Amino acid sequence: MFPKADTRDAQAVRGVARTILQQLCPQSSPEVVDRLFADVEKMFAGGYLDYLPLDTRYHDFEHTLQAALCLVLLFEGRSRAGAKPELKARHFEMAIAGVLLHDSGYLRLRSDSDGTGAKYTFFHVSRSCAFAASYLPTIGFNNVEVDTVENAIRCTGPRSDVATIEFGGDIDRFLGCALATADFLGQMAAPDYIEDLGFLFNEFEESDNFYHVPPVKRVFRSLGELIAKTPKFWESYVLPKLDHDYCGVYHYLADPYPDGHNAYIDAVERNVARTVSVSPAAAC
Repeated sequence: MFPKADTRDAQAVRGVARTILQQLCPQSSPEVVDRLFADVEKMFAGGYLDYLPLDTRYHDFEHTLQAALCLVLLFEGRSRAGAKPELKARHFEMAIAGVLLHDSGYLRLRSDSDGTGAKYTFFHVSRSCAFAASYLPTIGFNNVEVDTVENAIRCTGPRSDVATIEFGGDIDRFLGCALATADFLGQMAAPDYIEDLGFLFNEFEESDNFYHVPPVKRVFRSLGELIAKTPKFWESYVLPKLDHDYCGVYHYLADPYPDGHNAYIDAVERNVARTVSVSPAAAC
């Protein structure tokens, strides 16, 4: 199941999303999915209102597409597993909205000339929710649907606390768990994940500098430390979070469900294993 599209190509990922939507809901129209992909690509390129192009090197548009591809494959796997209740086309559209906008909080206004969007690292989730709340009504999402998308976005990131989120029901919870799972697995399974950790460290460093966090209180004080802590981050933090906070929905990526080959998990574990032989100079 991995990969089904080139995540450097928005049209390729959109094509997979359209195909899976058609499989799940044969009578549905791809209009909303097409609009979301087109609009978000334009946003991240600097063509939306008064926003600059996205300029973070790790949380870039490809990262968003990696998460989007993983998310739609989760939907496909859930359907193949025969999970109930069945999801409707609007659920799929809300999920696509959430995954494409979950890092919109890194976008800067044109008047914001200080640094890059990386300075917003530690509160980009709240900015993404605000961005989604202002954009989605313009393409026909109602208040309840916007709330669902915002809750899904709130599930993302290492600092998320799913237990505090008031979901509208089991489907809304699944949408949040699926988005957060895809966010972690989409990036950590990428072939260039280790090589891109230098960009991730630079984002943390810019955010820490912006908020004047003293070196002794920083989570990562060097790229070498970030790389060295990656195995523990995966084994002691991400995996338990996937299993418990996110309800184990990553099993929908297994073929056959639930304990068959899981290409995403295998790819992450290969990347994690590589950290022991990668020098900081190689990750840039």
